[in-house]
Amino acid sequence: MKRHSTAVWNGSGKEGTGYLTSQSTVLNKTQYSYKSRFEDGIGTNPEELIAAAHAGCYTMKLSFILGGAGFTPDTLETKCDISLENGEITKSEMEVTGKVPGITEEQFKQYVEEARAGCLIGHLFKCEIVANGHLA
Repeated sequence: MKRHSTAVWNGSGKEGTGYLTSQSTVLNKTQYSYKSRFEDGIGTNPEELIAAAHAGCYTMKLSFILGGAGFTPDTLETKCDISLENGEITKSEMEVTGKVPGITEEQFKQYVEEARAGCLIGHLFKCEIVANGHLA
């Protein structure tokens, strides 16, 4: 299986603009720029997309782990913060809240950590990865 996305950039790094298109077209000429990346401009940015990818992969991994242990989550919600400092991604921090019938807080935290260690997107990072979880 292969997936792809395309980036197009026009102009200089600071004054130019670009757009991103994903294979599924969920991103379809989605704007990005210096301002959307490093200031508060309109559009997306690579770090936001990395956070979404990590949160999505991690949450699905946690769901599979819970299922394997006999638990079916009603809801799992993960917020992922990507830290960019001095031109380098230094941390990916996830905060997951789960509504999982029949599970204890201790069990949930164990599976939260197991998912952190087994997340495929997380394996790509060369930064600190933190996952904290609690039940709703």
